[in-house]
Amino acid sequence: MNTTFSKIGFILAVAGSAVGLGNAWKFPTMVGQNGGGAFIMLFIALTLAVGFVIFLCELYIGKKSQLDPVGAYYKLASKNKKLWSLVGFTMIGALLIVSFYSVIIGWIVYYIYFSIKTLFSFASFNTDIKQNELIFNNLLSNDLTSVIICFSIVFFMSFYIVSKGVKNGIEKMNVFMMPALFILLLLMLIYSMNIDGFFKACEFLFYPDFSKLNENSILNALGLACFSLSIGAGSIITYSASLPKKTNFISSTLYIVFINLLVGLMMGLIVFSFIFEFGANSNEQGAGLIFISLTSLFAKLGILGSILAILFFIALFFAGITSAVSMIEPFCFFLINRFSFSRKKALILIGFIVYFLGICCILQGRIFDILDYISSNIIMPFGAFFATIFVGYFIKKEDLYAEFSPYLKKSLFELWYFFARVIAPLAVIIIAFFNFYKG
Repeated sequence: MNTTFSKIGFILAVAGSAVGLGNAWKFPTMVGQNGGGAFIMLFIALTLAVGFVIFLCELYIGKKSQLDPVGAYYKLASKNKKLWSLVGFTMIGALLIVSFYSVIIGWIVYYIYFSIKTLFSFASFNTDIKQNELIFNNLLSNDLTSVIICFSIVFFMSFYIVSKGVKNGIEKMNVFMMPALFILLLLMLIYSMNIDGFFKACEFLFYPDFSKLNENSILNALGLACFSLSIGAGSIITYSASLPKKTNFISSTLYIVFINLLVGLMMGLIVFSFIFEFGANSNEQGAGLIFISLTSLFAKLGILGSILAILFFIALFFAGITSAVSMIEPFCFFLINRFSFSRKKALILIGFIVYFLGICCILQGRIFDILDYISSNIIMPFGAFFATIFVGYFIKKEDLYAEFSPYLKKSLFELWYFFARVIAPLAVIIIAFFNFYKG
């Protein structure tokens, strides 16, 4: 079984890991609450200054070791190998994430089905936001059978893709789904360009008003910049272990950052075009933005709204499933390397854990919140922080430069190295304390 990505396969796979449901609601929500264009400019600057730096640290660890996160730290550490290998177990956070993340993707599967029913007049969204809120809350509280069925569809699809391996499963899926996601968003964006709300959305997203920024805006942008690239969960280290040796990983990373930002902006333009067109609440957060506010707007467009809803939720499904798959592979790769498990045996063990936790999230919302908090506010910051510390202080500078020098000028390497040793770890500490304080 081929275990190495092609260059385009690696870019699309990692971009698929980074481009997730956060692009659909977290990015637009944060932009809406933090000054529009000014926040976007701040986010881009911090992505390059911090997120990009940490990403390259994790990429180096995976590419140099060609192992899973635990094995990678053990192999590259010159001292305290067993202690450093414990950092690799931050990939457990990925299993927690995929457990509740698959539940959310399951909601999207249900809304694809519901949107298709509206197209053929077997069901309908409501123009009244409160009525759509009742529909959504009823799904979560009283229609557990549908939620479990949809979660199961996502679960089995994700694990089937990973079971086919890096080349025949993960790469093939992303080579299809990422362009398909872009095409679907492009179709919706073209429609958005023909409504009055599009011009207001452009003004809001691209005309910076720095007076709207505050200290919380900076911290929010910093957090989004760090963790919109899937750092801290083992996915980047794992995918990088299958990166072809002569790949220009600097340019590949820039492509990934660009794709992540582009999809976020496309989502933002689409969402805010509808919001400004119909005067909805631009400060709506999370699931409410997608499953309540936007469905109310789609309802106002009749049959066309049903078609747009189908396209939109399919696009969200593609974004979600590519991220879910990236969260399964790290622990699978670990079990294969460490215990010589077959891929099938590893996935059966992981699948049991993920499915059990997913069902628990469905039956008890408190468990959903706990897994989200532990993975996002504790495990991922921990993983990102120690990746930068490890590369910045425990890998010889000359070894790093030997890896970077074919693709990066000495002056730019020195700048990256300073950020990896000082700025990036400090940024992660600030984010962790900020999130802990909010929590």
